[in-house]
Amino acid sequence: MSQQKHYYSQVMAPPGKSHLKSKITQSALQHYYDETARRKTRADLKLAVSLVTDKKIAVDCGCGAGADIQYLLDNDFFVHAFDIEKSAIDRCRQRFADIPQVDLSQSSFINFEYPPCQLVVADASLFFCPPEAFAAVWQKVDDSLQPGGVFCGSFLGPEDTMAREPESEQTFWKTVTVLTEQKVRLLFEEYHVLSFTEHKRSGLTPQGTPHDWHIYAVVAQKG
Repeated sequence: MSQQKHYYSQVMAPPGKSHLKSKITQSALQHYYDETARRKTRADLKLAVSLVTDKKIAVDCGCGAGADIQYLLDNDFFVHAFDIEKSAIDRCRQRFADIPQVDLSQSSFINFEYPPCQLVVADASLFFCPPEAFAAVWQKVDDSLQPGGVFCGSFLGPEDTMAREPESEQTFWKTVTVLTEQKVRLLFEEYHVLSFTEHKRSGLTPQGTPHDWHIYAVVAQKG
């Protein structure tokens, strides 16, 4: 198993139905944040960060418990980070209290105001952008990246468990954005693709739930 395959088995753990704010759902979310708050930094993010040498401004899309924020801070970035979950933002506000280099927002992909930046991090998060909003969101992401800026993120493939649209009430989101390899590559026609990796793995999430992962991870630099 590669390091990144192991990484995705740790972070992709749909804990419960997001819009039902039950105690069970919140407990599952807190467990997920506990499991991912200090995860090891993946190779893709290290590569992306190494490519940004000045004007270090990053946007972290779906920041969760803040593991990527911490790595970006350690590398002298100013970080604009958002998450749709209030519990994620509350946790990050506590974790990064009194750090002026972190700007936190509770927001969705479509409503977030993307500032001009040199790095966009969207790992295991764009999956949950509503399909009907994805094109507009991607345009916002592309517009925010300045020439020479770097995208580092991942996209959900059609063979992933979450792409099968189960009807269970425990489904985290009823709709997710699923892309084929061809569609992912089309997003980066105007970019220099530095890393493109397809990850496939079957195993258990941190909650012990069986899961098939199918993820396209991309690092690309805007022309």
